[in-house]
Amino acid sequence: MKTDVLVIGAGAAGMAAAIAAAKNGLKVIVAERDEVTGGILNQCIHNGFGLHYFKEELTGPEYAERFRERLSEYTDAIQVLTDCHVLKLNRDKKALLVSPRGVFELETKAVVYAAGARERPFGSLMIPGDRPSGIFTAGVAQRLMNIDNRKIGNRALIVGSGDIGMIMARRLTLEGTEVVGVVERLPYPGGLLRNVIQCLKDFDIPLYLSSTVVEVRGKERLEEVVVANVDEHFKPIPGTEKIFKVDTLVLSVGLIPQVEMLDGLVSLDARTRGIACSSTGQSSCEWIFAAGNCTAIFDLVDYVTREGERAGEYAPRYVVGERFTRNVPIVPGENVMLTFPNFYSDVDDLTLYVRCRKPMEKAVLKVGNFERVFEDLIPSEMIVVRVPKQKLMGLDRIEVTLAEV
Repeated sequence: MKTDVLVIGAGAAGMAAAIAAAKNGLKVIVAERDEVTGGILNQCIHNGFGLHYFKEELTGPEYAERFRERLSEYTDAIQVLTDCHVLKLNRDKKALLVSPRGVFELETKAVVYAAGARERPFGSLMIPGDRPSGIFTAGVAQRLMNIDNRKIGNRALIVGSGDIGMIMARRLTLEGTEVVGVVERLPYPGGLLRNVIQCLKDFDIPLYLSSTVVEVRGKERLEEVVVANVDEHFKPIPGTEKIFKVDTLVLSVGLIPQVEMLDGLVSLDARTRGIACSSTGQSSCEWIFAAGNCTAIFDLVDYVTREGERAGEYAPRYVVGERFTRNVPIVPGENVMLTFPNFYSDVDDLTLYVRCRKPMEKAVLKVGNFERVFEDLIPSEMIVVRVPKQKLMGLDRIEVTLAEV
C-alpha cells in the first residue's frame, strides 16, 4: 500500500493537515486509532470552540463535524482509516499499521504526525497515602461522563486550574456532583480567564491558589483529601493542612506531548517535551512534519487547526521536491517561558506562539526587529503574533523577549 502523505491522528490538527495536503493534489491516507475522527473534540461537549477559526462559538463535536464534512469533499484524494493504529514508523518511510482488518505495511513519501498529547497520571505526582478508587484524570472523567453517560461521584475535589480542570468543575456541578473546590499550586489560575469566570465564579466553586494535595485517604473508595498551602518553591507549609471529605478526586495537572512513536527519529524540545519543529512544521527528520499538541500544548483548538493546515501545506511541497534549508533557531529570552516554533524557515512570515514567565500588566514583545505592546499577560494564555518576514532577514538567531513597561 502506498501514499504521498500519511497523516497520523485525525483530531483537529490531523484533519486540517489532510485537507490542506489534498488541496495540493496529493494522495493522503489518515490513520486514526479511534472508531471515529475528531479526537478529543468528540468528548468536549461544552462550547467555546471555533471563535477564531469559524468566527462563531461551537461545541467540540460540532467543530469536529465541520471538519468531517470537509473531509467528505475529498474522498478521491483522502482515505481515512479509523480503528487503525500505527504500530511503528521506520526510517525507510514505511509504517506498520494494525487494525481489525489485519496488519499491513504502508509506504509514504512524507508524514504529518498529529497524535496530540496524553494526560499526566496520578503516579507522577508522588502524593503519599492510600490508593483507593475514585481518582480520575480529567480526560478520563470527561469521557466517562460525556461519552459513557456515567456519574463518577457525589462530592469531588479538582487538582489543577487548567482549562480542562475548570471545565470539569462546571460539568460535574451540572451533573449533580458537589464540587468543593479547585486546588492550584500556582499563585494564579492555570487556564483562560473566561473559564475562571464561566466555570468557577458563575457556579460559586472556590479556587484555592498556592495550594496542593499532600495526602489521599480511603479504603476501597476515596474518603479524604488533605490539602496544604505551598511556599514560593511549591513546598507544602506545615500547619496549613485542610481536610476535604470527598469520594472523588479529578486531576487536571497537565498534558504531555505524545511522541513515543517517533523516538529516535526526531529531535524533541527540552521545554515542551514535544517535537521540535520549524515554522513549516518540519521536524529534524526532513520527511516528518508535525502539528498540534504533540509539538507544544496549545490553548485553543483554533491554533491547533492552523498548525495542522501549515504542516499539511508544506509536507506536499516537500514531496514534490521543495526543500526548506534555512532554519534559524528561535529561543526564549527575558520573561519568556515558551516559544513555538523552534526554528524559522524564511519561506513565509512567522506565526509565533509565546507564553510569558509571569503575570505582566504591560510588556513589549521583541522578536528580531519587530516590536509590539501587549497588556494583561498571564502564563496560561498564549500570545500569538505574526512577524513579517522582512523583520527577520539576516538573523542567525531569533531571541524573543518581553520587557515590562
